[in-house]
This record gives sequence, C-alpha cells and structure tokens, in this order.
Amino acid sequence: MVSRVARLARIHIDEERLEPMAQELSAILSWIEQLNEVNTDAVEPLASVTGHALPLRDDVVTDGNTPEAVVHNAPETTSGFFVVPKVVE
Repeated sequence: MVSRVARLARIHIDEERLEPMAQELSAILSWIEQLNEVNTDAVEPLASVTGHALPLRDDVVTDGNTPEAVVHNAPETTSGFFVVPKVVE
C-alpha cells in the first residue's frame, strides 16, 4: 500500500523504509480517527487563531501603462507581447 501511495505521489521510498513508513501512516490515521471523535458542533470556524485582521489599503494603481518596460528584458517580442515557443500541437 505504501509503495502504491509513493508511486502516486511520485516519490521514491527505499524497500527497507516501506514497513516503518506503513507504521507511521497507520499511526497518523489512528490519530485522525481520534480527532474525528471530538465534538466540534459549538466551535465557530476561524481563519486565524489570533483573531486579528490584516490591514487593508486602498486599491489604487501606482504603476503601469509602461508596456515597453514590461517586455524590455524579454529575449523576443512582437507588437508589445512576449514571443514564446509553441508547446501545444
């Protein structure tokens, strides 16, 4: 099972690490099962444990309208656009 998961994740695991890895994964899954038993019905979802919000700033354009500067270092351009090799047939 671990070798199949490793193949799907495209990671290499040596043969001698398969059994210890299986035990580690089993322990993690057991811990997740324990967490699923905790009643969280009265717990509000939260995005941050600190309760602080990030400061917002005005959304104003401070730079732009300089297409020449954008493509200045490009190896090849045409009509103000990047020229890239075709990758889809």
